[in-house]
Amino acid sequence: MVRTMKRRIFAGNTCEQYVYAVPAGVKDVKNYDPEKVRKDRFKTEKERAKHRENISRLTFIRNVNANMVPGDLYATLTLDNDWEVHTFEEARRIRKNFIRTIQRACPDAVIFAVMGRGKSTERIHFHMLIKNVPEEIIDKKWKYGKVKRIVKLRAHNWYDGVDHGADFTGIANYMFEHWTEEQGGHRWFQTKNAKQPDREEPTEVKIRGGYSEKRPPVAPKGYKLVTVKTTPYGYLYFKYVAVPQKDPKRSAARTDRTKGRLD
Repeated sequence: MVRTMKRRIFAGNTCEQYVYAVPAGVKDVKNYDPEKVRKDRFKTEKERAKHRENISRLTFIRNVNANMVPGDLYATLTLDNDWEVHTFEEARRIRKNFIRTIQRACPDAVIFAVMGRGKSTERIHFHMLIKNVPEEIIDKKWKYGKVKRIVKLRAHNWYDGVDHGADFTGIANYMFEHWTEEQGGHRWFQTKNAKQPDREEPTEVKIRGGYSEKRPPVAPKGYKLVTVKTTPYGYLYFKYVAVPQKDPKRSAARTDRTKGRLD
């Protein structure tokens, strides 16, 4: 007997909900993971690799959202001529040493880091999300070159014209894209003290008629629905974000645009 289940994953201000059918014959219904698609569903190895990449991307996005809050830092760190390296193995050593230095100064530091090459310069650089570390510590401890950019994460992040509040999917996606096969190894580094998303136990769907794109599950209290889609693998995906407070900058901009109008 095929059973329809739903499961929610909370990560910071985001909530993802899956609605999926568990094939007949599966005994461990609660631990069935719809994201781990059977091998025989893929026509080519390329399709299978793309699916693994998508799972990795979702994992990174969830981990970032589970840990980062507005006011935490995003930094781009570059290497000067004296410290320039030409292999990612060398770059990993620099990354490791820098993060250890930060952790000695700030034991509660939570860090996500990726490496990449400049499009024009081809020089290796680093992108990091950093929590519980003052800006001046980063400036002081990065002895390998320049802190090219350091900004605070925003409380309002707009995707497709919709305010997602403190949903850092955009910056996480940007960082994730920096990995290349040349780097090998893991796509990103994160400190061991990073929190994991909260995965609820799946429950059986008992609502008559079930769910669909036009009939999504009710949003958790304090959340709003922002994404609805049916995946190529047959399960429904719904994303919710915590309802953000009004963005004062956007409100001010709207006010400015109304000045001088004749109503």
